[in-house]
Amino acid sequence: MDEISGEDEIIAISEDLVQSPVHKSAGTSIIDFGGYLSQPLKLREDLKNGCGGQLWPAGMVLGKHLLRQQRNNLKDKSIVELGAGGGLVGLAVAAGCEINQPVWITDQRPMFQLMKDNIALNNMEDQIQPEIYDWGSPVPFSLPRPVDVVLAADCVYFEPAFPLLQQTLQDLIQENTVCFFCFKKRRRADMQFMKSARRLFNIEEIENDPDREIYRRENIFLYKMTRK
Repeated sequence: MDEISGEDEIIAISEDLVQSPVHKSAGTSIIDFGGYLSQPLKLREDLKNGCGGQLWPAGMVLGKHLLRQQRNNLKDKSIVELGAGGGLVGLAVAAGCEINQPVWITDQRPMFQLMKDNIALNNMEDQIQPEIYDWGSPVPFSLPRPVDVVLAADCVYFEPAFPLLQQTLQDLIQENTVCFFCFKKRRRADMQFMKSARRLFNIEEIENDPDREIYRRENIFLYKMTRK
């Protein structure tokens, strides 16, 4: 994968999976998830407001899994993405699945403008709704109720936020909600989070993904969560 060399240079990401990216200057990437999007996404990456402003490997894994294996299961669902950063996964679902209502992508305020920029960049204002959502705070009134599908990619990275993330999952995952949860294990505490989460949720590793052996070598895990 070529590096971005200029402020507005566009690069192509054609690999099935990507490695954890180096910090890089602002730019725009073209992403088709290995051909699973007929119309590739344009994704603006910008780290000036935080590390959520760039592509991370778990988002690539989750996005491809949803496009390849969950496409038909998402059609009539209300969908909310947590910790969306630039909105990669939510944009992928809205672009590649026949969703009958807007997909909600959420993050903290510093990421809000980047989410809006990427929605506009892909002309998806009618398909995506951005929202500010601080973990642990009450569910924003604007989000759909109930939420049928929660998406979370690489949300396990900052240990002090783990209790807040857990509370937010409890708030959103109701009796009939399914959460697709993907993260890259970087430290021992990450698995402690999962151990704690298993007390609250039914957690099943998704084993039928064709790329599982590839991304597991990179310590990336893909789970399905439901409420106990």
